[in-house]
Amino acid sequence: MSSLLSTSTSISRKKYDVFLSFRGEDTRKNLTDHLYNALSRSGIVTFRDDPKLEAGEEIAPELFKAIQQSWCSVIVFSETYAFSGWCLEELAEIVKQKNDKGHKVFPIFYHVDPSDLRKQKGKVEEAFAKHEERYKENKDKMQKWRNALTEVANIRGWHLHNRHESKFIGDIVKKISAKLCQTYLIVHDELVGISLPLEELHPKINIGEENVRIIGICGMGGIGKTTLAKVAYTQMLPHFEGKCFLADIREVSNKHGLVSLQKQLLSQILPDECFNFFNVHEGNAIISHRRDWFSLGSRIIVTIRDEHLLRSYRIDDVYKPTTLNPNDALRLFNLKAFDSDTMPKYDFIELSKQVVHYANGLPLALEVLGSFLCGRDIIQWRSAIERLKQDSNKEIFDTLKISFDGLEEREKNIFLDIACFFNGEGKDLVMKVLDGCEFFPDIGIDVLIKKSLIKVSDDNQYLRMHTLLQEMGRKIVEEKCVDEPGKRSKLWKEKDVYHVLTKNTVTEIIEGMIIDNQR
Repeated sequence: MSSLLSTSTSISRKKYDVFLSFRGEDTRKNLTDHLYNALSRSGIVTFRDDPKLEAGEEIAPELFKAIQQSWCSVIVFSETYAFSGWCLEELAEIVKQKNDKGHKVFPIFYHVDPSDLRKQKGKVEEAFAKHEERYKENKDKMQKWRNALTEVANIRGWHLHNRHESKFIGDIVKKISAKLCQTYLIVHDELVGISLPLEELHPKINIGEENVRIIGICGMGGIGKTTLAKVAYTQMLPHFEGKCFLADIREVSNKHGLVSLQKQLLSQILPDECFNFFNVHEGNAIISHRRDWFSLGSRIIVTIRDEHLLRSYRIDDVYKPTTLNPNDALRLFNLKAFDSDTMPKYDFIELSKQVVHYANGLPLALEVLGSFLCGRDIIQWRSAIERLKQDSNKEIFDTLKISFDGLEEREKNIFLDIACFFNGEGKDLVMKVLDGCEFFPDIGIDVLIKKSLIKVSDDNQYLRMHTLLQEMGRKIVEEKCVDEPGKRSKLWKEKDVYHVLTKNTVTEIIEGMIIDNQR
């Protein structure tokens, strides 16, 4: 299970929604800390720097990268903000991203007057006097900092005045959340191929009906389940008061344990309550006791690869996304490889089509390969494409292999047999062969279908597997012994069969081999 949404994140192509810029010694333990936690509780993905990064004189490269990977920056201007060269360098990069990339900027004036920042007087003037003494040989840096400070101070921001900080922070979070929701309308057009799945998903969600509905989005890894769920989720936000978004459940639970996810769920749904528990059983008890959250009208969306698991929890409906059609696949690839969905330069057209054909409509593969090839010359493109013919991309391979790793041994054998020998073959033939191997294919094939690893044709006659899943399966077999085909369980390449027969390297490990020039 990769994510659970119970009606917050933005639909942004950036890694972070918000980058927090602040002077640590002024606000790290008060306003900024409370603001960060409030943003996180609302599901807004926020970056704040690690205090350890501030040990050096120069701004850490991680911070520049985080700014570039954020949709917006929230800048907390405090009394000594301008005394930090680190903060000013950070601010200059934020302004650069604002002017070059449309990065959004929201200033907070915390016990400071914006006119002092604009005119650079008072403590700001004192701060720059110290900077100019230190960087007397670098007048360009000083001017860059001054210009950035003036530009951001001219942006309409939030003022604390005499308000309670908790109310002040709550208003900021609401406004940022609203801005992110509005952004969906802009970014939506860039989410290639999303319109039709959304149209098909909305009737299943059925907002407005006074019942509790749980909807599953089920499909193979990398097909776009989470992206679709995020878009639908953002559209639902205005209809709900309590909301929670749990992303990357497998990764987070492996790294931090299920307790952290339980606490996140509870704190986001019930932000005014404090939960202190330290094991999964206590968390389960509290969550079970709180099932009255799901009042009439609630909607829960689950993204998952295993349809059987969805059905066992009495899901109301299931939606299965499909791969992208060739035109949308090319558009998505071009967006990643050329920062444009228009036709690339002539020299790259044919190479782009080769990559799109290889990805076979899988959004993850198109994005990973497009990003990898972006900015590289045509010689490097040709080299990368040739390498793909010999070896899978690791990021794509690892994502797809998650489902395989969760199989029982017999199901793994069935999957590998289909990947190596039977992709696209008649279902009855495959069942007969597998039954002869005592793999119990009636249940095994059903498991693979439910786990989104294979499909049956519409007429129920043929078994089909996505080409990248097939490549993944074959690589698993080959990795058992890279140098000697005779020590692998399955042989499907003519050159490998020829090798083991002519070199007499056949071993008992080999379970099957096939010679077919069409393969």
